[in-house]
Amino acid sequence: MGRILAIDFGKKRTGIAVTDQLQIIASGLTTVSTEVLIPFLKEYISKEKVELFLIGKPKQMDNSDSESEALIVAFLKKLQKEIANIPIQRVDERFTSKLAFQTMIDSGLKRKQRRNKGLIDEISATIILQSYLYNQS
Repeated sequence: MGRILAIDFGKKRTGIAVTDQLQIIASGLTTVSTEVLIPFLKEYISKEKVELFLIGKPKQMDNSDSESEALIVAFLKKLQKEIANIPIQRVDERFTSKLAFQTMIDSGLKRKQRRNKGLIDEISATIILQSYLYNQS
């Protein structure tokens, strides 16, 4: 069994989370600069077996696509071309940034630590992945 890798795509930074090999536990992996995301993913899958990419699908409250969807679609085309052997699935990511920020507060992080946007992106990717795992059972 391979890992599932979740991506919270952003214009500047992208949060990444992965499961364990049994696909039970979702853990934040890192945040990378979006411009090096594809090389990072290639390097990661050269070391770890990944069987699915989960990509957040940002939606507005009225269920329409958010502004960043065009950037994500362009990224998806490039990802499919560069890493064609791993399937991609989209997951609704509404409220993940707010949930990530609340998680930081609830875990007792100080205000200065909560300003770390990279950490918010990583936690958001973990929430996307955890909700996917929860809905699979």
